Formats: sequence, C-alpha cells, structure tokens
Amino acid sequence: MGKTALLDNLATQASGCQVVRALGVQSEMELAFAGLHQLCAPMLNRLDRLPVPQREALQTAFGLISAAPAPDRFLVGLAVLSLLSEAAGERPLMCLVDDQQWLDRASAQALGFVARRLAAEPVGLVFATRDPGDELAGLPELVVEGLWEGDAGALLDSVVAGPLDARVRDQIVAETRGNPLALLQLPRGMTPAQLAGGFGLAGARPLSGRIEESFLRQIQALPPEARRLLQLAAADPSGDMSLVWRAAGRLGIPVQAGAPAVEAGLAEFSPRVRFRHPLVRSAAYRSASVPDRREVHRALAEVTDPQHDPDRRAWHRAEAAPGPDEEVAGELERSAGRAQGRGGLAAAAAFMERAAMLTPDPVHRTRRLLGAARAKCDAGALDAALGLLVAVEADPLDALQAAEVERLRGQIALDQRRGGDADRLLLSAARRLQPVDAGMARAAHLDALVAAIWADHMGSPGVREAAEAARSAPPGAVPPRALDVVLDAVALRMTEGYAAAAPALTRALEVVQAPIAGSGWPADGSGSSSPWSCGISSPGRPWPRARSSSPVTRARSCT
Repeated sequence: MGKTALLDNLATQASGCQVVRALGVQSEMELAFAGLHQLCAPMLNRLDRLPVPQREALQTAFGLISAAPAPDRFLVGLAVLSLLSEAAGERPLMCLVDDQQWLDRASAQALGFVARRLAAEPVGLVFATRDPGDELAGLPELVVEGLWEGDAGALLDSVVAGPLDARVRDQIVAETRGNPLALLQLPRGMTPAQLAGGFGLAGARPLSGRIEESFLRQIQALPPEARRLLQLAAADPSGDMSLVWRAAGRLGIPVQAGAPAVEAGLAEFSPRVRFRHPLVRSAAYRSASVPDRREVHRALAEVTDPQHDPDRRAWHRAEAAPGPDEEVAGELERSAGRAQGRGGLAAAAAFMERAAMLTPDPVHRTRRLLGAARAKCDAGALDAALGLLVAVEADPLDALQAAEVERLRGQIALDQRRGGDADRLLLSAARRLQPVDAGMARAAHLDALVAAIWADHMGSPGVREAAEAARSAPPGAVPPRALDVVLDAVALRMTEGYAAAAPALTRALEVVQAPIAGSGWPADGSGSSSPWSCGISSPGRPWPRARSSSPVTRARSCT
C-alpha cells in the first residue's frame, strides 16, 4: 500500500536526526526480541549508561549474558526507553519500524510500551503495519488508503506497454482499490490478452496472493543461479550478506549470480540482503521445491556459528531435516530453554513444538509435546495449545502427564472465560495430581478455586466445594511457598468467612507483595515440574495466559 515508501520519505525528511530502522520478518516471528535487537543494535555501546537492573534485563533479552533469570518485561521496556533517550541525547532520534505485524511478540510488546511513554524525549517512533494489534493500542495512527481513481489510473498506465481498454483499466483500478504495489506489480509478466481480461476472474486469489504470483513470475524468469541465490537469501531473514555468500559457496552459486535479480529490482545484495518487498521474499522461498529448501537450510546451518547464533542454526537444521532426528530435536529443546530464559514465550513454544515433531522416541515425543502445549498456553496461543494436547493424548500417558493435560485444559478454559468448564477440569486435575505431585496439586487447587469464584460468586456451592477440596489437600512444602500461604488463606476465607480468615489473608498479602516489590515477579513456586510457568497480571483484571500463568497472581487478581 506504500507504507514502506512513506517511511523512506520520512527518513529523507528527518534532517539533523539519527535514523535507525527495524523490519519485521515473518520467519523471525518465533525468535524472541529479534526485532528489538535490530532496532537497538546500533546503540548497544551505550548499555553501560543504563541502571544496572535495566542493563541486565536487556542484556539477558539479547542473549549477551547467560546464567540470569528470565528478564522482567517491564524492565526490558524501561531499558529500551532509557537506551533511546541516551542515544537521543546527542541529536534527535527517529526510529522506523516497518512491517510491525511480523515482529516477534516480545519485541512488539516492548516497543509498544516505549511508544506510549515517550514524553519530552527527542525521540520519534513510527510503525508501519497492516493491522495494528493490541501492542500498539492507544497510539495515534494514520490510515493509508488507496490512491484516488485518477492517480491510480495514471500509475497503471505508466507500467502497461500499450493502451488499455478504458473499461479494463477501470476494472483493474477498482479491484486493486488503488493499492500502488498491486498497480505496479500485477501487470508485469502478463500478456496483452491477459490484461484485456482484467482481474475479475471467478475464484481469483486474494490481492496479496495475486501480487505474490506476479513476483513469482518475475523470479521464475531469472537464470537458475540467480533464482537459487534468491531462494537461499529468502531462507535466512537475518540479512547477513557474508552468511549468504558462505552458504552460496557451499551450493556452488557464484558471486555474480545476483546481478539479474538486482537488475530486475527484486533484491539488493549490498551491504545487506534486502528484498524489494516481503512478498518477494515469500515468492522466492515458495519457488523452491521441498528438497531444494532443505538443501539451502542445510547450507545455512553449516555456515551459522553454533556459539554466537545457536538458535538460528538449530532452526535451519530443523528445516533441513528430512525426518525425525533426535540430535536436532535436542538442539531445538535447548533453544527453547534459552528463549524461555530471555522471556520469549512464543519463541520457546515454537522451538519446543518443532522439537516434538522431530523426536523419534514416543516417550520423549510425548514429553516434548506436553512441554510445547504448556509453552503455547503460556504464550497465549490457546487454540494451538489445545491442538497439541490432542496430539499428546494420542500416545500412552503416565498418571502425572494425564493429570497435567487435564490441568492445562482447565487453565485454557479459564483463560477463555469458560468458568464452568474450568473449575470442573481444574478440580479434577488437582485431585488426580495429589498422589503423584503434591506441589502441582496445590497449584491446581488454587486455580480451581479462582475459576469457581469467577464462574459464579463467593458463596456458591461450586466455590465451597473447591475451597473444601483445597483445605483437605495434603499440606504444602516446608517452609511454605507463597502459593501454599495464599491457597490456605483463600480456602479459609471461602469456608469460614472473612473474620476467621483475616489474619491468614493479611499474611498471604505480605508474602505475595514482598517478592513483587523486590523484583517484579511473584516467588510463588507454583509447583510445576516444568520451566514454562511464569508471568504476572494486573490486580483486578482478567489474566491472559501470555501475561500470567501464576496461580498466586490469579488469586490476588480475583480476591
């Protein structure tokens, strides 16, 4: 629609400003903080000027330090805000983010946080996006509409060889709705006879699909080596030219192979790989056969440094694998752990799911599928999590796994506001967990109690049943975790009344608030045997799974 052209124009008009850019890339959506790193990379030499908690949070998010807890997303947002302010201290800073809809979720949330807090700082932050998501809620926006009919017709005439029938031109303009990219690209590679028929064919693909088809025709017209180089560059969205050339060398692609693609205006290869449009990238990748895709991913994996970029290497190895491969699956599982450590829930979920798909052993596959479902649940991808639970249940489960599946189903039902289903599933899961994992059972009891309160009211039979079940559960850890203190207090409140429970509730409030005040995270010890459970919700609000999977914070929110 011309969003990128508007950003380019803004960059040229920002005289006297520093300009930094980031580009959302669809294939990087599963890599936590990838987009944020793009934007902040030129400023990382100023990290030592940030307060220590902020600096460490950002270093952890970017994988610059290890052996640190998952970064508090609030601190990551503050760190980015401080970093931009520091950079703007020299001269005004203009940050341009293109294709925001393809940023990884962690980056989108952090940049949205920053954008809402720019006040007196000489910093501009401008996003171009197809569809503003929740991350950009509340920001001023300019909707880019199609060209007016006369301008659209003139643009179409500029790329069509020979005159067009006026009715055909009107039809094309109407169906493209004035989209400049469509007007420029759709006629390319089409014969006069095809153009004479217009684009209103029954069952035609959506506009974006037809634009991609236009790019695909141009790519297929290139020499084989040029086409192969585009496919290779499309398979790795990092834009690292040296990486692409090293992989090209392994595939026998000569340096001069890129010239025809450059001449056709499809891509640039200096100083970084840059496609004319994201649809060119997707068309180039789609033009490769499945064996060819595996070959380019294998070459990219071989030239990616396992020490400096282990996660991208693991992903390329996974895409190159023709079938189950335990070595690759294990590498992906380790990548999932690193992503989780950086606070990248969506990335962790993607890595874990891919690891499960490549696991040959049924026992390990079930464990990884359950981990992937748990991670999807924590990342807010509830439907995807339910789909993985169906796959988990296709294999034999032990008692703990079966109970955990039921608990996850209950948590998803709670997040989907299906309170009646949620309290039933969670209470059943808690009872099934008691013989095999008392800590997880108590966490499930707390979830069940909260679900029952949200489904009905505090004095309802369902709430009383959940509270009585919680009070009859085996005791918690010694010394008690925050979770145990909260569960006992809330269960007492629901069975014996406020006066009897007031001292216990006061103690629970003190226990919960102490770690939150110190670090931003509840030390709830949720009892989960997995590393996937983390997050915090705002008091008094529903808790999307991506923000809170902690039973303690859910109880605090409810009570």
